[in-house]
Amino acid sequence: MAAGRMTAHDPQAFATVAVHGGQEPDPLTGAVMQPVYLTSTYRQPGLGESWPYDYARTINPTRRALERSLAALEGGIEGRAFASGMAAIGAVMNLLAAGDHVIVSQNVYGGTYRLFEGLLRKFGLEFSWVDTSDLAAVAGAVRPSTRMLYVETPTNPTLVLTDLRGAARIARRRGLLFVVDNTFMSPALQRPLDLGADLVVHSTTKYLNGHSDSVGGGVVVREDRAIAERLAWIQNAVGAILSPMDSFLVLRGIKTLHLRMQRHDASARQLAVWLARHAKVRAVHYPGLRSHPQFALARRQMRGFGGMISFDLGSIGRARRFLGRVALCALAESLGGVETLISHPASMTHGSIPAAQRRRIGITDGLVRISVGVEDVRDLRDDLAQALRAV
Repeated sequence: MAAGRMTAHDPQAFATVAVHGGQEPDPLTGAVMQPVYLTSTYRQPGLGESWPYDYARTINPTRRALERSLAALEGGIEGRAFASGMAAIGAVMNLLAAGDHVIVSQNVYGGTYRLFEGLLRKFGLEFSWVDTSDLAAVAGAVRPSTRMLYVETPTNPTLVLTDLRGAARIARRRGLLFVVDNTFMSPALQRPLDLGADLVVHSTTKYLNGHSDSVGGGVVVREDRAIAERLAWIQNAVGAILSPMDSFLVLRGIKTLHLRMQRHDASARQLAVWLARHAKVRAVHYPGLRSHPQFALARRQMRGFGGMISFDLGSIGRARRFLGRVALCALAESLGGVETLISHPASMTHGSIPAAQRRRIGITDGLVRISVGVEDVRDLRDDLAQALRAV
């Protein structure tokens, strides 16, 4: 099925693309799963004779299959796979030049903040950290030197949403490149390119791979061939490519993405409601709760609410006691795997953000983030309940 036939609200079409998109049976053996090509170099047919394969940094059959799959999933013209999500973001930022200004969602993954503030400012890029859920604030932050609007939605870890259609209108009017980090939702639940984004970035480590056994990143371009060609050039020049084995693992994970996301979403909805009613929980952040201020927006632009929940226990001491008692839930940095992972953003994923900035954007010392896995939801609830008794 061609990617163009799929819409953001057509789950059956998405399931087909997840299994088959960008992939064809191996022409040599008929293998239905893309083989792992560990080759680093290729024999050329003759001097000056055209041949697509020359060196594995530039092109690898397994990686290209994944890149075609990523493009099909997001509905873009081209995908590129990188050694990590941060490498993918770094490649996107290499589209800019010294003196360019970027508007960024004020609450993003801590590694993104570290890259932008700790490294890229030294090379002359300027960043404004804006509440991108407020479109008036986004429009007001545009300068003559602004070249990019970079949005993470829902944000990590407070799950604030940005109206993607509205942000896309601002970006088009002001001539900005509109980039969306879609890691939290995955294309199974949200397709930013359909809503006006120019580029989508992913940490493929998370939901796309889904099995906690691969680190990688991806970028998908909506329609601009010049940008697609430039990203291919950057990928080759910098060389932060995804390995053949990691490419294979992500391809394997993508084949069950639609099934896994249904389970993540269904279980997270139940746990969010249960947590919101618990006497020891101060606040719950989850876009699927009717109490979430952007519940209506979530229903419009997403095809589910996702598997990420954050909740506030009130203090670092209460959070520490709780996290010291969980048993089934694993205390870990990552997210999006089949197993449930739980973390303390202020000291783990967002520890590189200054404390004052963390407090300003709602990352309190008592905040806990949970990536709901695919285990039986009753077992997960029982584990959270026994840990909350220690608070």
